[in-house]
Amino acid sequence: MSTVEKSIDVEVPVSTAYNQWTQFESFPQFMEGVDRIDQTSSTQTHWVTTIGGVTREFDAEITEQHPDERVAWTTLDGPKQAGVVTFHRLAEDRTRVMLQMDFEPEGIVETVGDKLGFVTRRAEGDLKRFKTFIEQRGTESGAWRGDVERPTP
Repeated sequence: MSTVEKSIDVEVPVSTAYNQWTQFESFPQFMEGVDRIDQTSSTQTHWVTTIGGVTREFDAEITEQHPDERVAWTTLDGPKQAGVVTFHRLAEDRTRVMLQMDFEPEGIVETVGDKLGFVTRRAEGDLKRFKTFIEQRGTESGAWRGDVERPTP
């Protein structure tokens, strides 16, 4: 299992950054390799990605979500991945967005790509594109402010 940890500061209030992050269907506008995301329920999404010429479809579930604080997820099928994005108020109009993601590379190409830092650079690029996306908009395109409690073991 590999881990990526990246953060970026965005020039919007914490609620704006958080609200936009809950709009999963907008991810293809700033996430490289994400073709489409369909929100199938309040806690489940269906992803279609194309990375390195390989198209994959998989489902993910939000495992914990608290407005203006965090969104955590895990994949239900397909590539093994889990992560959390946290939102930290730095000032009235400044927020730190922190991403931590654990993933299992599949096959030799993904393993080599991981070791060469491709996944880390892609995550960094996605966060930079999110910064540009939300700062240019100045406001979120929607919001889901529901609470999802972490399952108890």
